[in-house]
Amino acid sequence: MTEAIAKTRSRGSWLPWLGGLLGIAALAWVLRGFDLDRFLAVLAGADARLVALVPLVIMGEQIVRAWKWRQLLHPLRPIRTLYLFGTVMAGYLLAVLIPFGFGTVARSWLVARRENLKLASVLATVAIDRLTDGIVFACLVPVALLSVIFSDPSGDIRTGLAWGAFGSLVLFSFALFLLVGCRRGALSPEGWLNRLIRRLPVRFAEPACRLAAAFAEGIAWPREAWRGIGVLVATLLMKLLSATNFLWAGLAVGITLEPGQYLFLIVFLGFLIILGHFARVAGSFVIGGVVALGLFGVEEEQALAMVLIVEASNLLSIAAVGSLSLWWQGVELGGLRRTVGEKSAEHG
Repeated sequence: MTEAIAKTRSRGSWLPWLGGLLGIAALAWVLRGFDLDRFLAVLAGADARLVALVPLVIMGEQIVRAWKWRQLLHPLRPIRTLYLFGTVMAGYLLAVLIPFGFGTVARSWLVARRENLKLASVLATVAIDRLTDGIVFACLVPVALLSVIFSDPSGDIRTGLAWGAFGSLVLFSFALFLLVGCRRGALSPEGWLNRLIRRLPVRFAEPACRLAAAFAEGIAWPREAWRGIGVLVATLLMKLLSATNFLWAGLAVGITLEPGQYLFLIVFLGFLIILGHFARVAGSFVIGGVVALGLFGVEEEQALAMVLIVEASNLLSIAAVGSLSLWWQGVELGGLRRTVGEKSAEHG
Protein backbone atom coordinates (compact mmCIF):
# COMPACT_ATOMS: atom_id res chain seq x y z
CA MET A 1 0.00 0.00 0.00
CA THR A 2 2.86 2.37 0.79
CA GLU A 3 4.30 1.87 -2.68
CA ALA A 4 0.92 2.42 -4.31
CA ILE A 5 0.34 5.65 -2.40
CA ALA A 6 3.80 6.88 -3.40
CA LYS A 7 2.97 6.17 -7.03
CA THR A 8 -0.19 8.23 -6.90
CA ARG A 9 1.98 11.22 -6.02
CA SER A 10 4.22 11.02 -9.10
CA ARG A 11 3.05 13.04 -12.10
CA GLY A 12 4.51 14.83 -15.10
CA SER A 13 3.89 17.54 -17.78
CA TRP A 14 0.38 19.03 -17.95
CA LEU A 15 -1.26 15.89 -16.58
CA PRO A 16 -1.16 17.04 -12.94
CA TRP A 17 -3.59 19.84 -13.76
CA LEU A 18 -6.08 17.56 -15.46
CA GLY A 19 -5.63 14.83 -12.87
CA GLY A 20 -6.05 17.37 -10.10
CA LEU A 21 -9.30 18.71 -11.56
CA LEU A 22 -10.68 15.20 -12.02
CA GLY A 23 -9.64 14.29 -8.49
CA ILE A 24 -11.27 17.38 -6.99
CA ALA A 25 -14.49 16.74 -8.93
CA ALA A 26 -14.59 13.08 -7.85
CA LEU A 27 -13.84 13.92 -4.22
CA ALA A 28 -16.52 16.62 -4.20
CA TRP A 29 -19.06 14.12 -5.49
CA VAL A 30 -18.03 11.45 -2.95
CA LEU A 31 -18.21 13.98 -0.09
CA ARG A 32 -21.37 15.74 -1.25
CA GLY A 33 -23.00 15.26 2.18
CA PHE A 34 -19.84 16.16 4.10
CA ASP A 35 -20.07 17.99 7.45
CA LEU A 36 -16.83 19.90 8.08
CA ASP A 37 -17.54 20.63 11.75
CA ARG A 38 -18.20 16.97 12.48
CA PHE A 39 -15.04 15.98 10.58
CA LEU A 40 -12.94 18.37 12.66
CA ALA A 41 -14.54 17.00 15.81
CA VAL A 42 -13.68 13.44 14.73
CA LEU A 43 -10.04 14.43 14.17
CA ALA A 44 -9.86 16.32 17.45
CA GLY A 45 -11.21 13.31 19.34
CA ALA A 46 -8.91 10.75 17.68
CA ASP A 47 -6.83 8.66 20.08
CA ALA A 48 -3.25 9.83 19.51
CA ARG A 49 -1.81 6.56 20.83
CA LEU A 50 -3.66 4.52 18.21
CA VAL A 51 -2.83 7.04 15.49
CA ALA A 52 0.86 6.67 16.39
CA LEU A 53 0.61 2.92 15.76
CA VAL A 54 -0.16 3.47 12.07
CA PRO A 55 3.32 4.70 11.00
CA LEU A 56 4.91 2.00 13.17
CA VAL A 57 2.93 -0.69 11.35
CA ILE A 58 3.79 0.91 8.01
CA MET A 59 7.49 0.76 8.81
CA GLY A 60 7.07 -2.82 10.04
CA GLU A 61 5.49 -3.71 6.70
CA GLN A 62 8.44 -2.21 4.84
CA ILE A 63 10.94 -4.04 7.05
CA VAL A 64 9.22 -7.24 5.95
CA ARG A 65 9.52 -6.07 2.33
CA ALA A 66 13.21 -5.41 2.87
CA TRP A 67 13.66 -8.92 4.30
CA LYS A 68 11.82 -10.33 1.29
CA TRP A 69 14.05 -8.35 -1.07
CA ARG A 70 17.08 -9.66 0.80
CA GLN A 71 16.06 -13.23 -0.08
CA LEU A 72 15.67 -12.31 -3.76
CA LEU A 73 19.05 -10.56 -3.76
CA HIS A 74 20.77 -13.41 -1.94
CA PRO A 75 21.77 -15.30 -5.15
CA LEU A 76 23.67 -12.14 -6.12
CA ARG A 77 24.95 -11.11 -2.70
CA PRO A 78 23.80 -11.24 0.94
CA ILE A 79 22.77 -7.75 2.06
CA ARG A 80 21.55 -6.58 5.47
CA THR A 81 17.81 -6.15 5.89
CA LEU A 82 18.16 -2.85 7.75
CA TYR A 83 20.11 -1.28 4.88
CA LEU A 84 17.53 -2.52 2.35
CA PHE A 85 14.74 -1.09 4.51
CA GLY A 86 16.26 2.37 4.33
CA THR A 87 16.82 2.00 0.60
CA VAL A 88 13.22 0.93 0.00
CA MET A 89 11.95 3.97 1.89
CA ALA A 90 14.36 6.21 -0.02
CA GLY A 91 12.92 4.80 -3.24
CA TYR A 92 9.39 5.66 -2.13
CA LEU A 93 10.51 9.18 -1.27
CA LEU A 94 12.02 9.63 -4.72
CA ALA A 95 8.85 8.22 -6.32
CA VAL A 96 6.92 11.00 -4.58
CA LEU A 97 9.36 13.72 -5.64
CA ILE A 98 10.25 12.57 -9.16
CA PRO A 99 7.81 10.98 -11.65
CA PHE A 100 8.06 8.16 -14.22
CA GLY A 101 9.24 5.31 -11.99
CA PHE A 102 12.46 7.03 -10.96
CA GLY A 103 12.19 5.72 -7.40
CA THR A 104 12.48 2.08 -8.49
CA VAL A 105 15.59 2.75 -10.57
CA ALA A 106 17.12 4.93 -7.85
CA ARG A 107 16.73 2.39 -5.05
CA SER A 108 18.18 -0.30 -7.30
CA TRP A 109 21.08 1.98 -8.14
CA LEU A 110 21.74 2.65 -4.45
CA VAL A 111 22.10 -1.09 -3.82
CA ALA A 112 24.13 -1.67 -6.99
CA ARG A 113 26.50 1.18 -6.11
CA ARG A 114 27.08 0.04 -2.55
CA GLU A 115 27.45 -3.66 -3.32
CA ASN A 116 29.27 -3.29 -6.65
CA LEU A 117 26.47 -5.04 -8.55
CA LYS A 118 25.04 -4.38 -11.99
CA LEU A 119 22.03 -2.08 -11.95
CA ALA A 120 20.08 -4.30 -14.35
CA SER A 121 20.63 -7.33 -12.11
CA VAL A 122 19.23 -5.52 -9.09
CA LEU A 123 16.30 -4.21 -11.15
CA ALA A 124 15.47 -7.81 -12.07
CA THR A 125 15.09 -8.69 -8.37
CA VAL A 126 12.70 -5.75 -7.98
CA ALA A 127 10.68 -7.08 -10.93
CA ILE A 128 10.35 -10.46 -9.23
CA ASP A 129 9.38 -8.69 -6.00
CA ARG A 130 6.61 -6.81 -7.81
CA LEU A 131 5.35 -9.87 -9.66
CA THR A 132 5.09 -12.00 -6.51
CA ASP A 133 3.24 -9.08 -4.90
CA GLY A 134 0.79 -9.05 -7.78
CA ILE A 135 0.20 -12.80 -7.80
CA VAL A 136 -0.44 -12.99 -4.05
CA PHE A 137 -2.68 -9.90 -4.26
CA ALA A 138 -4.75 -11.50 -7.04
CA CYS A 139 -5.14 -14.68 -4.97
CA LEU A 140 -6.41 -12.65 -2.01
CA VAL A 141 -9.26 -11.09 -4.01
CA PRO A 142 -11.61 -14.13 -3.97
CA VAL A 143 -10.90 -14.57 -0.24
CA ALA A 144 -11.85 -10.95 0.37
CA LEU A 145 -15.01 -11.19 -1.75
CA LEU A 146 -16.19 -14.33 0.04
CA SER A 147 -15.57 -12.88 3.50
CA VAL A 148 -17.66 -9.69 3.26
CA ILE A 149 -21.22 -8.65 2.62
CA PHE A 150 -21.97 -5.16 1.30
CA SER A 151 -24.58 -3.39 -0.77
CA ASP A 152 -23.96 -4.15 -4.45
CA PRO A 153 -27.40 -4.52 -6.10
CA SER A 154 -26.08 -4.69 -9.65
CA GLY A 155 -23.15 -6.91 -8.75
CA ASP A 156 -20.80 -4.64 -10.70
CA ILE A 157 -18.30 -4.23 -7.87
CA ARG A 158 -17.92 -7.95 -7.24
CA THR A 159 -17.81 -8.73 -10.94
CA GLY A 160 -15.24 -6.01 -11.62
CA LEU A 161 -12.98 -7.16 -8.78
CA ALA A 162 -13.29 -10.81 -9.78
CA TRP A 163 -12.37 -10.13 -13.41
CA GLY A 164 -9.63 -7.76 -12.31
CA ALA A 165 -8.15 -10.46 -10.10
CA PHE A 166 -8.33 -13.07 -12.86
CA GLY A 167 -6.76 -10.72 -15.40
CA SER A 168 -4.04 -9.71 -12.94
CA LEU A 169 -3.22 -13.32 -12.11
CA VAL A 170 -2.92 -14.21 -15.80
CA LEU A 171 -0.87 -11.10 -16.58
CA PHE A 172 1.55 -11.46 -13.65
CA SER A 173 1.96 -15.20 -14.18
CA PHE A 174 2.71 -14.64 -17.86
CA ALA A 175 5.21 -11.90 -16.99
CA LEU A 176 6.94 -14.23 -14.53
CA PHE A 177 7.04 -16.97 -17.16
CA LEU A 178 8.46 -14.45 -19.65
CA LEU A 179 11.19 -13.44 -17.20
CA VAL A 180 12.25 -17.06 -16.81
CA GLY A 181 12.32 -17.42 -20.59
CA CYS A 182 14.38 -14.24 -20.93
CA ARG A 183 16.91 -15.58 -18.43
CA ARG A 184 17.42 -18.73 -20.47
CA GLY A 185 17.51 -16.78 -23.70
CA ALA A 186 20.02 -14.21 -22.44
CA LEU A 187 22.50 -16.31 -20.46
CA SER A 188 23.06 -18.88 -23.18
CA PRO A 189 25.17 -17.67 -26.17
CA GLU A 190 22.75 -19.46 -28.47
CA GLY A 191 19.65 -18.45 -26.52
CA TRP A 192 16.70 -17.06 -28.44
CA LEU A 193 17.06 -13.59 -26.94
CA ASN A 194 20.75 -13.35 -27.85
CA ARG A 195 20.02 -14.53 -31.37
CA LEU A 196 17.30 -11.91 -31.69
CA ILE A 197 19.53 -9.12 -30.36
CA ARG A 198 22.37 -10.03 -32.73
CA ARG A 199 20.16 -9.07 -35.65
CA LEU A 200 20.63 -5.47 -34.60
CA PRO A 201 23.57 -3.38 -35.88
CA VAL A 202 26.80 -4.28 -34.05
CA ARG A 203 27.02 -0.98 -32.17
CA PHE A 204 23.60 -1.69 -30.64
CA ALA A 205 23.79 -5.46 -30.39
CA GLU A 206 26.83 -5.70 -28.12
CA PRO A 207 25.60 -3.34 -25.36
CA ALA A 208 22.10 -4.83 -25.64
CA CYS A 209 23.51 -8.34 -25.10
CA ARG A 210 25.43 -7.15 -22.04
CA LEU A 211 22.35 -5.45 -20.66
CA ALA A 212 20.20 -8.55 -21.23
CA ALA A 213 22.79 -10.79 -19.58
CA ALA A 214 23.05 -8.47 -16.57
CA PHE A 215 19.25 -8.41 -16.18
CA ALA A 216 19.07 -12.18 -16.56
CA GLU A 217 21.59 -12.66 -13.74
CA GLY A 218 19.11 -11.08 -11.34
CA ILE A 219 16.25 -13.37 -12.39
CA ALA A 220 17.01 -16.09 -9.88
CA TRP A 221 14.81 -17.68 -7.25
CA PRO A 222 16.57 -18.34 -3.92
CA ARG A 223 18.34 -21.71 -3.93
CA GLU A 224 17.35 -22.60 -0.36
CA ALA A 225 13.77 -23.82 -0.07
CA TRP A 226 13.17 -21.86 3.15
CA ARG A 227 14.13 -18.60 1.43
CA GLY A 228 11.71 -19.24 -1.42
CA ILE A 229 8.91 -20.06 1.00
CA GLY A 230 9.90 -17.00 3.02
CA VAL A 231 9.41 -14.76 -0.03
CA LEU A 232 5.80 -15.92 -0.38
CA VAL A 233 5.09 -15.77 3.36
CA ALA A 234 6.57 -12.26 3.56
CA THR A 235 4.42 -11.14 0.63
CA LEU A 236 1.27 -12.37 2.38
CA LEU A 237 2.37 -10.85 5.69
CA MET A 238 2.85 -7.45 4.04
CA LYS A 239 -0.73 -7.51 2.75
CA LEU A 240 -2.07 -8.39 6.19
CA LEU A 241 0.00 -5.68 7.87
CA SER A 242 -1.23 -3.21 5.28
CA ALA A 243 -4.82 -4.06 6.21
CA THR A 244 -4.14 -3.24 9.86
CA ASN A 245 -3.41 0.37 8.91
CA PHE A 246 -7.15 0.87 8.70
CA LEU A 247 -7.69 -1.17 11.85
CA TRP A 248 -5.68 1.24 14.00
CA ALA A 249 -6.86 4.35 12.16
CA GLY A 250 -10.45 3.19 12.59
CA LEU A 251 -10.07 2.40 16.28
CA ALA A 252 -8.57 5.85 16.77
CA VAL A 253 -11.82 7.46 15.57
CA GLY A 254 -14.20 4.89 17.05
CA ILE A 255 -14.74 2.61 14.04
CA THR A 256 -14.47 -1.19 14.22
CA LEU A 257 -14.95 -3.40 11.17
CA GLU A 258 -15.09 -7.17 10.64
CA PRO A 259 -11.72 -8.86 9.88
CA GLY A 260 -12.71 -9.65 6.30
CA GLN A 261 -13.67 -6.04 5.68
CA TYR A 262 -10.11 -4.85 6.33
CA LEU A 263 -8.86 -7.34 3.75
CA PHE A 264 -11.50 -6.14 1.30
CA LEU A 265 -10.33 -2.55 1.81
CA ILE A 266 -6.78 -3.24 0.60
CA VAL A 267 -8.09 -5.27 -2.34
CA PHE A 268 -10.58 -2.60 -3.38
CA LEU A 269 -8.09 0.21 -2.89
CA GLY A 270 -5.35 -1.69 -4.67
CA PHE A 271 -7.34 -1.78 -7.90
CA LEU A 272 -8.59 1.80 -7.57
CA ILE A 273 -5.09 3.14 -6.95
CA ILE A 274 -3.76 1.34 -10.02
CA LEU A 275 -6.61 2.71 -12.15
CA GLY A 276 -6.11 6.18 -10.68
CA HIS A 277 -2.37 6.00 -11.37
CA PHE A 278 -2.80 5.18 -15.05
CA ALA A 279 -5.71 7.62 -15.46
CA ARG A 280 -3.60 10.29 -13.67
CA VAL A 281 -6.43 11.07 -11.25
CA ALA A 282 -5.07 12.82 -8.18
CA GLY A 283 -6.23 11.65 -4.76
CA SER A 284 -7.36 8.18 -5.88
CA PHE A 285 -6.39 6.71 -2.50
CA VAL A 286 -8.52 9.22 -0.59
CA ILE A 287 -11.47 8.91 -2.97
CA GLY A 288 -11.32 5.12 -3.05
CA GLY A 289 -10.92 4.86 0.71
CA VAL A 290 -14.02 6.95 1.42
CA VAL A 291 -16.03 4.97 -1.14
CA ALA A 292 -14.85 1.59 0.19
CA LEU A 293 -15.54 2.47 3.82
CA GLY A 294 -18.94 3.79 2.80
CA LEU A 295 -19.82 0.31 1.54
CA PHE A 296 -19.62 -0.84 5.17
CA GLY A 297 -21.73 2.00 6.55
CA VAL A 298 -18.89 4.25 7.75
CA GLU A 299 -19.98 7.88 7.58
CA GLU A 300 -18.09 10.27 5.32
CA GLU A 301 -16.48 12.28 8.10
CA GLN A 302 -15.07 9.24 9.89
CA ALA A 303 -14.08 7.58 6.61
CA LEU A 304 -12.14 10.65 5.49
CA ALA A 305 -10.42 10.91 8.86
CA MET A 306 -9.33 7.25 8.67
CA VAL A 307 -8.01 7.60 5.12
CA LEU A 308 -6.12 10.81 5.88
CA ILE A 309 -4.54 9.26 8.97
CA VAL A 310 -3.27 6.34 6.88
CA GLU A 311 -2.05 8.52 4.00
CA ALA A 312 -0.39 11.07 6.27
CA SER A 313 1.33 8.26 8.18
CA ASN A 314 2.58 6.80 4.90
CA LEU A 315 3.97 10.09 3.65
CA LEU A 316 5.54 11.07 6.97
CA SER A 317 7.18 7.66 7.32
CA ILE A 318 8.54 7.86 3.79
CA ALA A 319 9.81 11.41 4.29
CA ALA A 320 11.49 10.67 7.63
CA VAL A 321 13.12 7.32 6.91
CA GLY A 322 13.75 7.95 3.22
CA SER A 323 15.53 11.28 3.72
CA LEU A 324 17.55 9.85 6.64
CA SER A 325 18.62 6.91 4.45
CA LEU A 326 19.73 9.19 1.60
CA TRP A 327 21.63 11.41 4.03
CA TRP A 328 23.33 8.41 5.65
CA GLN A 329 24.42 7.15 2.22
CA GLY A 330 25.76 10.59 1.30
CA VAL A 331 23.32 11.06 -1.58
CA GLU A 332 22.02 14.47 -2.65
CA LEU A 333 18.69 14.64 -4.44
CA GLY A 334 20.03 17.17 -6.92
CA GLY A 335 22.69 14.90 -8.35
CA LEU A 336 20.93 11.56 -7.94
CA ARG A 337 18.69 11.85 -10.97
CA ARG A 338 21.59 12.71 -13.26
CA THR A 339 23.78 9.91 -11.87
CA VAL A 340 21.13 7.21 -12.18
CA GLY A 341 20.34 8.30 -15.73
CA GLU A 342 23.99 8.05 -16.71
CA LYS A 343 24.39 4.62 -15.13
CA SER A 344 21.22 3.31 -16.76
CA ALA A 345 22.41 4.43 -20.18
CA GLU A 346 25.90 3.07 -19.55
CA HIS A 347 25.35 -0.57 -18.62
CA GLY A 348 22.18 -1.24 -16.61
